[in-house]
Amino acid sequence: GADIKPFTPEKAKEIVMSLQQPAVFCNMVDDWPALHWNTKYLSAVLDGKKIQFRIGLRTLDLVPQFETRCSYVEATLEEFLAWSCGQPSCLSGPFSCYEYSKYWAYADYKYIAKLFEDKAEVFQDIKWSDFGFPGRSGRESTLWIGSEGANTPCHLDSYGCNLVLQVQGRKRWHLFPPGDTSFLYPTRIPYEESSIFSKVNIANPDLKCFPEFKNATAHVVTLSPGQVLLVPRHWWHYVESIDPVTVSVNSWIELDADHEARVEEAITRTLVCAIKSAENPSDADVWLNPTEVEATSHDINLEYLNRAVSAYFRHRKASVSEQVPPSSIGAECVTSASRKRRKRQAGPEPEGCKLLTHEADCSTVKAEEFQEIPFGPHLIQVLPQSQETSSVGARAVESDYRDLIQGNEGRHFGKLHCTRKQLVMNNDCETPANQMDSDSSPNASQTALSTNDLLDCLVNPHVISLVAQLLLERTRI
Repeated sequence: GADIKPFTPEKAKEIVMSLQQPAVFCNMVDDWPALHWNTKYLSAVLDGKKIQFRIGLRTLDLVPQFETRCSYVEATLEEFLAWSCGQPSCLSGPFSCYEYSKYWAYADYKYIAKLFEDKAEVFQDIKWSDFGFPGRSGRESTLWIGSEGANTPCHLDSYGCNLVLQVQGRKRWHLFPPGDTSFLYPTRIPYEESSIFSKVNIANPDLKCFPEFKNATAHVVTLSPGQVLLVPRHWWHYVESIDPVTVSVNSWIELDADHEARVEEAITRTLVCAIKSAENPSDADVWLNPTEVEATSHDINLEYLNRAVSAYFRHRKASVSEQVPPSSIGAECVTSASRKRRKRQAGPEPEGCKLLTHEADCSTVKAEEFQEIPFGPHLIQVLPQSQETSSVGARAVESDYRDLIQGNEGRHFGKLHCTRKQLVMNNDCETPANQMDSDSSPNASQTALSTNDLLDCLVNPHVISLVAQLLLERTRI
Protein backbone atom coordinates (compact mmCIF):
# COMPACT_ATOMS: atom_id res chain seq x y z
CA GLY A 1 0.00 0.00 0.00
CA ALA A 2 0.91 3.67 -0.29
CA ASP A 3 1.51 3.85 3.46
CA ILE A 4 4.25 1.19 3.37
CA LYS A 5 7.70 2.79 3.61
CA PRO A 6 10.81 1.30 1.96
CA PHE A 7 12.58 0.98 5.33
CA THR A 8 11.28 0.06 8.74
CA PRO A 9 12.19 2.46 11.55
CA GLU A 10 14.71 -0.08 12.82
CA LYS A 11 16.44 -0.42 9.46
CA ALA A 12 16.41 3.33 8.83
CA LYS A 13 18.04 3.92 12.22
CA GLU A 14 20.68 1.29 11.48
CA ILE A 15 21.54 3.13 8.27
CA VAL A 16 21.59 6.56 9.92
CA MET A 17 23.79 5.45 12.80
CA SER A 18 26.23 3.38 10.77
CA LEU A 19 26.56 4.73 7.24
CA GLN A 20 29.81 6.65 6.88
CA GLN A 21 29.03 8.45 3.63
CA PRO A 22 26.17 10.81 2.68
CA ALA A 23 23.03 9.33 1.18
CA VAL A 24 19.53 10.48 0.23
CA PHE A 25 16.40 8.72 1.56
CA CYS A 26 13.44 8.73 -0.84
CA ASN A 27 9.78 7.84 -0.27
CA MET A 28 10.13 7.94 3.52
CA VAL A 29 8.13 11.08 4.34
CA ASP A 30 5.26 11.10 1.84
CA ASP A 31 2.70 11.14 4.69
CA TRP A 32 4.41 13.83 6.77
CA PRO A 33 2.23 16.94 7.22
CA ALA A 34 5.47 18.96 7.18
CA LEU A 35 5.64 18.49 3.41
CA HIS A 36 2.98 21.22 3.26
CA TRP A 37 5.23 23.68 5.08
CA ASN A 38 5.83 25.98 2.14
CA THR A 39 6.42 29.65 2.85
CA LYS A 40 2.80 30.67 2.22
CA TYR A 41 1.56 28.07 4.71
CA LEU A 42 4.19 29.02 7.30
CA SER A 43 3.38 32.70 6.83
CA ALA A 44 -0.25 32.00 7.70
CA VAL A 45 0.69 29.90 10.74
CA LEU A 46 3.14 32.49 12.06
CA ASP A 47 0.49 35.20 11.49
CA GLY A 48 2.75 38.24 11.22
CA LYS A 49 5.45 37.07 13.63
CA LYS A 50 8.82 38.64 12.79
CA ILE A 51 11.90 36.47 12.39
CA GLN A 52 15.51 37.36 11.74
CA PHE A 53 16.94 37.04 8.24
CA ARG A 54 20.65 37.02 7.41
CA ILE A 55 21.44 39.10 4.33
CA GLY A 56 24.38 38.36 2.05
CA LEU A 57 25.70 39.57 -1.28
CA ARG A 58 25.37 37.57 -4.49
CA THR A 59 29.06 37.82 -5.29
CA LEU A 60 31.93 35.60 -6.38
CA ASP A 61 34.25 36.90 -3.70
CA LEU A 62 37.18 34.66 -2.85
CA VAL A 63 36.42 35.01 0.85
CA PRO A 64 33.54 33.02 2.41
CA GLN A 65 30.54 35.06 3.52
CA PHE A 66 30.76 34.20 7.19
CA GLU A 67 27.90 35.30 9.39
CA THR A 68 30.12 38.04 10.79
CA ARG A 69 30.21 39.61 7.30
CA CYS A 70 26.43 39.61 6.78
CA SER A 71 23.66 42.08 7.58
CA TYR A 72 20.50 41.21 9.53
CA VAL A 73 16.87 42.31 9.36
CA GLU A 74 13.69 41.45 11.27
CA ALA A 75 10.80 40.69 8.92
CA THR A 76 7.65 38.63 8.53
CA LEU A 77 7.48 35.78 6.03
CA GLU A 78 4.91 37.81 4.12
CA GLU A 79 7.46 40.61 3.72
CA PHE A 80 10.12 38.08 2.70
CA LEU A 81 7.86 36.59 0.03
CA ALA A 82 6.96 40.03 -1.34
CA TRP A 83 10.67 40.91 -1.56
CA SER A 84 11.60 37.63 -3.25
CA CYS A 85 8.84 38.26 -5.83
CA GLY A 86 9.97 41.83 -6.50
CA GLN A 87 6.75 43.45 -5.29
CA PRO A 88 6.75 47.29 -5.03
CA SER A 89 5.63 47.13 -1.39
CA CYS A 90 9.18 46.15 -0.44
CA LEU A 91 10.42 49.65 -1.25
CA SER A 92 9.46 50.71 2.27
CA GLY A 93 9.78 47.45 4.17
CA PRO A 94 12.66 45.83 6.09
CA PHE A 95 14.23 44.65 2.80
CA SER A 96 14.10 48.10 1.18
CA CYS A 97 17.87 48.55 1.37
CA TYR A 98 18.57 45.23 -0.33
CA GLU A 99 17.91 44.84 -4.04
CA TYR A 100 16.77 41.27 -4.71
CA SER A 101 19.05 40.88 -7.73
CA LYS A 102 22.10 41.73 -5.61
CA TYR A 103 21.31 40.10 -2.26
CA TRP A 104 20.00 36.89 -0.75
CA ALA A 105 18.15 36.40 2.55
CA TYR A 106 18.26 33.43 4.90
CA ALA A 107 16.21 32.68 8.00
CA ASP A 108 18.54 29.94 9.21
CA TYR A 109 18.86 27.88 12.40
CA LYS A 110 15.31 28.70 13.54
CA TYR A 111 14.40 26.37 16.37
CA ILE A 112 10.88 25.14 15.72
CA ALA A 113 10.22 24.73 19.45
CA LYS A 114 10.82 28.46 19.95
CA LEU A 115 9.37 29.70 16.66
CA PHE A 116 6.08 27.88 17.22
CA GLU A 117 6.10 27.91 21.03
CA ASP A 118 2.43 28.91 21.11
CA LYS A 119 1.44 26.33 18.47
CA ALA A 120 2.89 23.11 19.84
CA GLU A 121 0.54 21.02 17.71
CA VAL A 122 2.69 21.67 14.63
CA PHE A 123 5.56 19.74 16.22
CA GLN A 124 3.82 16.50 15.26
CA ASP A 125 4.00 17.42 11.56
CA ILE A 126 7.58 16.08 11.65
CA LYS A 127 7.91 12.38 12.43
CA TRP A 128 11.52 11.36 12.93
CA SER A 129 10.12 8.22 14.55
CA ASP A 130 9.91 6.86 10.99
CA PHE A 131 13.73 6.88 11.03
CA GLY A 132 13.88 4.97 14.30
CA PHE A 133 13.90 7.87 16.77
CA PRO A 134 10.62 7.65 18.74
CA GLY A 135 9.57 10.86 20.42
CA ARG A 136 11.66 13.04 18.13
CA SER A 137 9.49 15.55 16.28
CA GLY A 138 9.52 19.20 15.31
CA ARG A 139 10.33 20.06 18.90
CA GLU A 140 13.87 18.75 18.28
CA SER A 141 14.18 20.22 14.78
CA THR A 142 15.33 23.39 13.07
CA LEU A 143 13.75 25.38 10.22
CA TRP A 144 15.58 27.02 7.30
CA ILE A 145 13.97 29.47 4.85
CA GLY A 146 16.03 31.13 2.14
CA SER A 147 15.99 32.92 -1.19
CA GLU A 148 18.01 31.91 -4.23
CA GLY A 149 21.71 32.11 -3.47
CA ALA A 150 21.28 31.88 0.31
CA ASN A 151 24.11 29.75 1.63
CA THR A 152 25.87 28.35 4.65
CA PRO A 153 29.68 28.66 4.60
CA CYS A 154 31.54 25.37 4.39
CA HIS A 155 31.91 23.85 7.86
CA LEU A 156 31.73 20.64 9.79
CA ASP A 157 29.64 20.02 12.89
CA SER A 158 31.33 18.96 16.11
CA TYR A 159 28.35 16.99 17.40
CA GLY A 160 26.00 14.33 16.04
CA CYS A 161 24.95 13.37 12.56
CA ASN A 162 22.40 15.32 10.54
CA LEU A 163 19.07 14.44 8.91
CA VAL A 164 17.75 17.09 6.51
CA LEU A 165 14.25 17.14 5.00
CA GLN A 166 13.75 19.30 1.92
CA VAL A 167 10.25 20.80 1.86
CA GLN A 168 10.18 23.54 -0.81
CA GLY A 169 12.60 24.34 -3.62
CA ARG A 170 15.99 22.72 -4.07
CA LYS A 171 19.33 23.03 -2.32
CA ARG A 172 22.71 21.98 -3.62
CA TRP A 173 24.99 20.31 -1.10
CA HIS A 174 28.77 20.12 -1.51
CA LEU A 175 30.08 17.53 0.95
CA PHE A 176 33.65 16.54 1.77
CA PRO A 177 34.79 13.54 3.85
CA PRO A 178 36.48 13.98 7.24
CA GLY A 179 39.77 12.88 5.72
CA ASP A 180 39.81 16.08 3.63
CA THR A 181 40.01 18.32 6.70
CA SER A 182 43.55 19.54 6.04
CA PHE A 183 42.64 20.36 2.41
CA LEU A 184 39.83 22.64 3.60
CA TYR A 185 42.02 24.83 5.83
CA PRO A 186 39.98 24.61 9.05
CA THR A 187 39.63 27.66 11.29
CA ARG A 188 37.78 28.53 14.49
CA ILE A 189 37.54 32.20 13.59
CA PRO A 190 34.76 33.24 13.55
CA TYR A 191 34.29 31.24 16.73
CA GLU A 192 31.12 29.31 17.33
CA GLU A 193 30.87 26.29 19.55
CA SER A 194 30.22 23.15 17.50
CA SER A 195 31.12 24.64 14.09
CA ILE A 196 34.54 24.32 12.45
CA PHE A 197 34.65 26.58 9.40
CA SER A 198 36.69 26.29 6.23
CA LYS A 199 38.70 29.30 5.01
CA VAL A 200 37.89 28.26 1.44
CA ASN A 201 34.96 29.75 -0.45
CA ILE A 202 33.76 26.50 -1.99
CA ALA A 203 31.78 28.31 -4.68
CA ASN A 204 34.83 30.30 -5.77
CA PRO A 205 38.02 28.79 -4.30
CA ASP A 206 41.23 30.79 -4.17
CA LEU A 207 43.80 28.19 -5.17
CA LYS A 208 46.63 30.66 -4.74
CA CYS A 209 45.94 31.01 -1.03
CA PHE A 210 44.62 27.48 -0.54
CA PRO A 211 46.42 25.23 -3.07
CA GLU A 212 45.70 22.00 -1.18
CA PHE A 213 41.97 22.42 -1.81
CA LYS A 214 42.48 20.91 -5.24
CA ASN A 215 43.08 17.58 -3.45
CA ALA A 216 39.66 17.62 -1.76
CA THR A 217 37.03 15.15 -2.96
CA ALA A 218 33.62 16.74 -3.43
CA HIS A 219 30.36 14.81 -3.14
CA VAL A 220 27.69 17.04 -4.72
CA VAL A 221 23.96 16.41 -4.62
CA THR A 222 20.85 18.50 -5.29
CA LEU A 223 18.21 17.81 -2.67
CA SER A 224 14.59 18.03 -3.89
CA PRO A 225 11.30 18.29 -1.93
CA GLY A 226 10.35 15.08 -0.15
CA GLN A 227 13.92 13.80 0.11
CA VAL A 228 15.92 13.39 3.32
CA LEU A 229 19.69 13.75 3.27
CA LEU A 230 21.92 11.97 5.78
CA VAL A 231 25.06 13.95 6.59
CA PRO A 232 27.27 11.54 8.54
CA ARG A 233 29.52 12.42 11.43
CA HIS A 234 32.24 14.97 10.66
CA TRP A 235 31.44 15.51 6.98
CA TRP A 236 32.14 19.03 5.75
CA HIS A 237 29.30 20.73 3.88
CA TYR A 238 28.58 23.90 1.92
CA VAL A 239 24.86 24.40 1.17
CA GLU A 240 23.23 26.79 -1.31
CA SER A 241 19.61 27.48 -2.26
CA ILE A 242 19.18 27.22 -6.04
CA ASP A 243 15.46 28.04 -6.35
CA PRO A 244 13.70 31.37 -5.66
CA VAL A 245 12.46 30.16 -2.26
CA THR A 246 13.58 27.14 -0.25
CA VAL A 247 12.35 25.56 2.97
CA SER A 248 14.04 22.71 4.80
CA VAL A 249 13.92 21.09 8.23
CA ASN A 250 16.74 19.26 9.98
CA SER A 251 17.49 17.44 13.20
CA TRP A 252 20.92 16.65 14.66
CA ILE A 253 21.04 13.14 16.06
CA GLU A 254 23.33 12.95 19.08
CA LEU A 255 25.99 10.25 19.23
CA ASP A 256 28.11 8.51 21.85
CA ALA A 257 31.15 10.19 20.32
CA ASP A 258 29.68 13.58 21.28
CA HIS A 259 30.85 13.10 24.87
CA GLU A 260 34.49 13.30 23.82
CA ALA A 261 33.67 16.00 21.26
CA ARG A 262 32.28 18.19 24.06
CA VAL A 263 35.59 17.92 25.86
CA GLU A 264 37.34 18.98 22.65
CA GLU A 265 34.95 21.90 22.23
CA ALA A 266 35.50 22.99 25.84
CA ILE A 267 39.26 23.03 25.29
CA THR A 268 38.80 25.02 22.10
CA ARG A 269 36.49 27.56 23.75
CA THR A 270 38.95 28.06 26.63
CA LEU A 271 41.89 28.71 24.30
CA VAL A 272 40.06 30.90 21.77
CA CYS A 273 38.38 33.10 24.37
CA ALA A 274 41.55 33.47 26.46
CA ILE A 275 43.77 34.44 23.54
CA LYS A 276 41.31 36.62 21.63
CA SER A 277 40.13 38.40 24.78
CA ALA A 278 43.73 39.26 25.64
CA GLU A 279 44.22 40.90 22.25
CA ASN A 280 43.56 44.60 21.77
CA PRO A 281 40.05 44.82 20.28
CA SER A 282 39.72 45.95 16.69
CA ASP A 283 36.64 47.02 14.80
CA ALA A 284 37.83 44.94 11.83
CA ASP A 285 38.30 41.80 13.92
CA VAL A 286 34.83 40.40 14.53
CA TRP A 287 35.92 37.01 15.84
CA LEU A 288 32.78 35.93 17.70
CA ASN A 289 29.97 34.51 15.56
CA PRO A 290 26.57 36.22 16.06
CA THR A 291 25.20 32.96 17.50
CA GLU A 292 27.56 33.38 20.48
CA VAL A 293 26.15 35.98 22.85
CA GLU A 294 29.48 36.93 24.43
CA ALA A 295 33.04 35.80 25.06
CA THR A 296 32.74 33.83 28.29
CA SER A 297 35.28 34.30 31.08
CA HIS A 298 38.16 31.93 31.74
CA ASP A 299 36.56 30.71 34.99
CA ILE A 300 33.32 29.86 33.21
CA ASN A 301 35.17 28.11 30.41
CA LEU A 302 37.23 26.08 32.86
CA GLU A 303 34.06 25.07 34.70
CA TYR A 304 32.55 24.04 31.36
CA LEU A 305 35.65 21.94 30.62
CA ASN A 306 35.46 20.18 34.00
CA ARG A 307 31.78 19.42 33.48
CA ALA A 308 32.46 18.02 30.02
CA VAL A 309 35.22 15.77 31.38
CA SER A 310 33.01 14.56 34.24
CA ALA A 311 30.14 13.84 31.83
CA TYR A 312 32.51 11.88 29.59
CA PHE A 313 33.57 9.57 32.43
CA ARG A 314 30.00 9.18 33.72
CA HIS A 315 28.98 8.06 30.26
CA ARG A 316 31.92 5.65 30.00
CA LYS A 317 31.05 4.16 33.39
CA ALA A 318 27.38 3.81 32.48
CA SER A 319 28.24 2.19 29.15
CA VAL A 320 30.44 -0.41 30.83
CA SER A 321 27.92 -1.18 33.56
CA GLU A 322 25.13 -1.59 31.03
CA GLN A 323 27.34 -3.82 28.85
CA VAL A 324 26.32 -2.07 25.64
CA PRO A 325 26.18 -4.60 22.78
CA PRO A 326 28.73 -4.11 19.96
CA SER A 327 26.02 -3.28 17.41
CA SER A 328 25.18 -0.09 19.29
CA ILE A 329 28.63 1.04 20.42
CA GLY A 330 29.01 3.43 17.52
CA ALA A 331 26.20 5.80 18.36
CA GLU A 332 23.01 6.32 20.26
CA CYS A 333 20.18 8.79 19.89
CA VAL A 334 18.87 10.92 22.69
CA THR A 335 15.50 12.53 22.32
CA SER A 336 16.37 15.85 23.93
CA ALA A 337 17.26 18.57 21.45
CA SER A 338 20.54 20.42 21.81
CA ARG A 339 20.27 23.92 23.14
CA LYS A 340 22.53 25.45 20.51
CA ARG A 341 23.86 24.32 17.18
CA ARG A 342 25.17 21.17 18.84
CA LYS A 343 26.89 19.09 16.20
CA ARG A 344 30.35 17.44 15.90
CA GLN A 345 34.11 17.68 15.29
CA ALA A 346 36.67 16.58 12.72
CA GLY A 347 38.34 13.20 12.53
CA PRO A 348 39.35 11.26 9.44
CA GLU A 349 37.19 8.33 8.34
CA PRO A 350 38.58 5.87 5.78
CA GLU A 351 36.87 6.39 2.46
CA GLY A 352 36.30 2.69 1.84
CA CYS A 353 34.00 2.12 4.79
CA LYS A 354 30.30 2.45 4.11
CA LEU A 355 28.05 0.79 6.68
CA LEU A 356 29.93 0.39 9.95
CA THR A 357 29.71 1.37 13.58
CA HIS A 358 31.88 4.38 14.33
CA GLU A 359 34.37 2.34 16.36
CA ALA A 360 34.85 -0.35 13.69
CA ASP A 361 38.22 -1.05 12.11
CA CYS A 362 37.69 -0.84 8.37
CA SER A 363 40.73 -2.94 7.57
CA THR A 364 39.21 -5.99 9.24
CA VAL A 365 35.83 -5.90 7.50
CA LYS A 366 35.29 -8.41 4.73
CA ALA A 367 33.86 -7.31 1.42
CA GLU A 368 30.75 -9.44 1.81
CA GLU A 369 29.74 -7.45 4.89
CA PHE A 370 28.95 -4.49 2.63
CA GLN A 371 26.39 -6.42 0.63
CA GLU A 372 23.57 -5.49 3.01
CA ILE A 373 23.81 -1.78 2.23
CA PRO A 374 20.36 -1.11 0.70
CA PHE A 375 21.41 1.39 -1.96
CA GLY A 376 18.85 1.71 -4.73
CA PRO A 377 15.86 3.89 -5.67
CA HIS A 378 14.98 4.46 -1.99
CA LEU A 379 18.50 5.15 -0.71
CA ILE A 380 20.68 7.02 -3.18
CA GLN A 381 24.40 7.01 -2.66
CA VAL A 382 26.06 10.43 -2.92
CA LEU A 383 29.18 9.48 -4.85
CA PRO A 384 32.47 11.32 -5.13
CA GLN A 385 32.42 13.79 -7.99
CA SER A 386 35.16 11.90 -9.82
CA GLN A 387 33.14 8.69 -9.95
CA GLU A 388 30.36 7.88 -12.40
CA THR A 389 27.05 8.91 -10.86
CA SER A 390 23.68 7.29 -11.13
CA SER A 391 20.47 9.20 -11.85
CA VAL A 392 16.97 8.50 -10.59
CA GLY A 393 14.78 11.21 -12.07
CA ALA A 394 15.09 14.45 -10.13
CA ARG A 395 17.36 12.71 -7.65
CA ALA A 396 20.42 12.78 -9.88
CA VAL A 397 23.69 13.42 -8.13
CA GLU A 398 25.33 16.57 -9.48
CA SER A 399 28.52 16.11 -11.48
CA ASP A 400 29.37 19.66 -12.43
CA TYR A 401 31.69 20.38 -9.50
CA ARG A 402 34.81 20.52 -11.67
CA ASP A 403 33.64 23.83 -13.09
CA LEU A 404 33.79 25.33 -9.61
CA ILE A 405 37.40 24.47 -8.82
CA GLN A 406 39.25 26.25 -11.58
CA GLY A 407 42.32 28.41 -11.08
CA ASN A 408 41.73 32.04 -10.26
CA GLU A 409 44.61 33.61 -12.18
CA GLY A 410 43.76 37.15 -13.12
CA ARG A 411 40.93 37.52 -10.59
CA HIS A 412 41.02 40.08 -7.81
CA PHE A 413 41.25 39.01 -4.21
CA GLY A 414 37.87 40.46 -3.27
CA LYS A 415 37.27 43.00 -0.52
CA LEU A 416 39.34 41.15 2.05
CA HIS A 417 42.89 39.96 1.63
CA CYS A 418 43.77 36.31 2.17
CA THR A 419 44.11 35.76 5.91
CA ARG A 420 46.35 32.71 5.71
CA LYS A 421 49.91 33.98 5.87
CA GLN A 422 52.53 32.67 3.47
CA LEU A 423 55.55 32.29 5.76
CA VAL A 424 59.13 32.06 4.59
CA MET A 425 61.11 31.01 7.66
CA ASN A 426 64.91 31.26 7.87
CA ASN A 427 67.18 29.15 10.04
CA ASP A 428 68.02 31.96 12.42
CA CYS A 429 65.35 31.92 15.10
CA GLU A 430 67.09 34.44 17.32
CA THR A 431 67.18 37.61 15.25
CA PRO A 432 68.22 40.49 17.57
CA ALA A 433 65.62 43.18 18.09
CA ASN A 434 67.88 45.84 16.61
CA GLN A 435 67.97 43.93 13.31
CA MET A 436 64.21 43.97 12.93
CA ASP A 437 62.82 45.94 10.00
CA SER A 438 60.50 48.89 10.54
CA ASP A 439 57.46 46.64 10.06
CA SER A 440 58.51 44.69 13.20
CA SER A 441 59.15 41.52 11.21
CA PRO A 442 62.51 39.69 11.19
CA ASN A 443 63.02 40.75 7.62
CA ALA A 444 61.02 42.27 4.81
CA SER A 445 60.39 38.95 3.09
CA GLN A 446 58.54 37.54 6.12
CA THR A 447 54.92 38.18 7.02
CA ALA A 448 54.02 38.97 10.64
CA LEU A 449 52.11 36.23 12.39
CA SER A 450 48.71 37.17 13.72
CA THR A 451 46.74 35.88 16.68
CA ASN A 452 44.47 34.04 14.26
CA ASP A 453 47.46 32.31 12.66
CA LEU A 454 48.49 31.07 16.09
CA LEU A 455 44.96 29.87 16.84
CA ASP A 456 44.73 28.06 13.50
CA CYS A 457 47.56 25.88 14.78
CA LEU A 458 46.60 25.64 18.45
CA VAL A 459 42.96 24.73 17.89
CA ASN A 460 43.39 22.72 14.70
CA PRO A 461 40.92 19.81 14.99
CA HIS A 462 43.68 17.19 14.98
CA VAL A 463 45.68 19.04 17.65
CA ILE A 464 42.63 19.51 19.88
CA SER A 465 41.76 15.83 19.51
CA LEU A 466 45.22 14.88 20.75
CA VAL A 467 45.06 17.38 23.63
CA ALA A 468 41.67 15.99 24.67
CA GLN A 469 43.03 12.43 24.69
CA LEU A 470 46.00 13.50 26.83
CA LEU A 471 43.74 15.42 29.20
CA LEU A 472 41.32 12.52 29.60
CA GLU A 473 44.20 10.13 30.21
CA ARG A 474 45.58 12.48 32.89
CA THR A 475 42.16 12.74 34.52
CA ARG A 476 41.69 8.95 34.41
CA ILE A 477 44.92 8.51 36.37
